[in-house]
Amino acid sequence: MAGLQVFRVSDGDVRRVEGDTVELERHLQALVEANMEEMLGGVRFLASEYSTGPVHRGRIDSLGLDEDGSPVLIEYKRTSSESVLAQGLFYLAWLVESRAEFEALVEQRLGTKAAEQVDWSNPRVVCIAADFTRYDLVAAGMSHHRIDMVVYRRYGDDLVTLELAASVAGGCSALPGRRTELARPVSANRRTVTDVLAQAGGEIRGLYEELDSRLLDLGEGHAVPLQHYVAYRRRRNFACVRVLAQAQALVVFLRVDPTTVQLVPGWTRDVRRIGHLGTGELEVRIGSVEDLDRSMALLRTSYAAAA
Repeated sequence: MAGLQVFRVSDGDVRRVEGDTVELERHLQALVEANMEEMLGGVRFLASEYSTGPVHRGRIDSLGLDEDGSPVLIEYKRTSSESVLAQGLFYLAWLVESRAEFEALVEQRLGTKAAEQVDWSNPRVVCIAADFTRYDLVAAGMSHHRIDMVVYRRYGDDLVTLELAASVAGGCSALPGRRTELARPVSANRRTVTDVLAQAGGEIRGLYEELDSRLLDLGEGHAVPLQHYVAYRRRRNFACVRVLAQAQALVVFLRVDPTTVQLVPGWTRDVRRIGHLGTGELEVRIGSVEDLDRSMALLRTSYAAAA
């Protein structure tokens, strides 16, 4: 049994609903663009059919900005012979060479603050198709770029599914043997979370590796290294981890309502009205394995909320 199966249940009887792609394909782009933040987990819509100018001579299907401030380009596979991954990577080359133009677009659509917070450390390519070949999936896995391969289906008149077929965090491992791949930044002039971890002492690195392992063991999540933190994602972020090397501690922002938690000074903090790097309304400070142990219930709550 492979792939997503959908069944209609009526009076105890179950009937499989067959998925369709032909009709939806013509309207897929418009559907996603009109509902991008909901369908792609926090990606804000910027532009449709965006021209890449006389050198690249193409049009990016959709442009967006995700909840971490990372640029997102979305390409839709319209024919079985089309290489949507190659097309997405081709436009990614234009994107990283056209930062000022992209930031001007963000400012125009979302405002100055959003433009100032664009994170270029790990731009994201989202490929959406009715299916992908094994060659597509292997090629994505060999890439050093951040790529999401998403399969869509339509069931009947009112049900659409988006299923993540593969997700690549981007970059190459900076710490040998780690489960989370830490990307090398697009700009080498800025100190990134990768740099902080590489230069941190063995104790804080060991604590981070333990946290990383536990976060990934929660289920289907994956880790994405960014400029200031590592984002752990399902459909949306469920944990954003910053490394405070001098303080020998990790700060984790969680998707947990602070009003549901008994706050403990030095461990948990309500950051709804406090500016911070990372998504989430509850801050948890972890300075030891004991802190991590007592934080596990909060991590699980945040994981569940990001589905």
